[in-house]
Amino acid sequence: MTQGLRVASLPLWRRPWVINSAVTAASVGACLLLLPSRIPGMQLLGVTPHWLLIWVVAWSIKRTQWEAAIAGLVLGLLQDAMTSPDPTHTLSLIVVGVLTARLQKQRYLQEDIVSVALIVFAMAVIAETVLALQISFHQLISTTSLYPPLGKIWLYHQRIALSSAILSSLWAPALYYPLNRWWDRYPSDG
Repeated sequence: MTQGLRVASLPLWRRPWVINSAVTAASVGACLLLLPSRIPGMQLLGVTPHWLLIWVVAWSIKRTQWEAAIAGLVLGLLQDAMTSPDPTHTLSLIVVGVLTARLQKQRYLQEDIVSVALIVFAMAVIAETVLALQISFHQLISTTSLYPPLGKIWLYHQRIALSSAILSSLWAPALYYPLNRWWDRYPSDG
């Protein structure tokens, strides 16, 4: 009996692609649940780790730019559904996914824990900068903007970006390592 016939004879809930999809969806769900939580010791200046950004980086390392962009789009829309859609988190997570996939494609990225932490650090700064640019643009074009003046926006941006980058890069191995091991051991295409 070949591998293909053995997999086809399994019930649907035991097929590898169903199990992989369930594990992937559960990991996204866990990240979504961690996003608004304020666990003691996991805050720096009122900022918590950006769990969805860590997930997008972990996903994008071994995927194409299109797969990374779709992951960023879906997770960004989910985050916007949980928070305010203005400024959108979708744009920043798409940028993070595409840039991470491009780094992998250019072979600038090794797949060890330190490299992943550094990539998450850089991508957190980029994601927060994209959000700050959206807020600045909204503040410039709207006469009734509720956002603070530009000087304060960029002052807050420095604090938030650095805090988010530090915390996200420190927690990145805790999310990246188990997901990467799962995706290596049980590839979705097989």
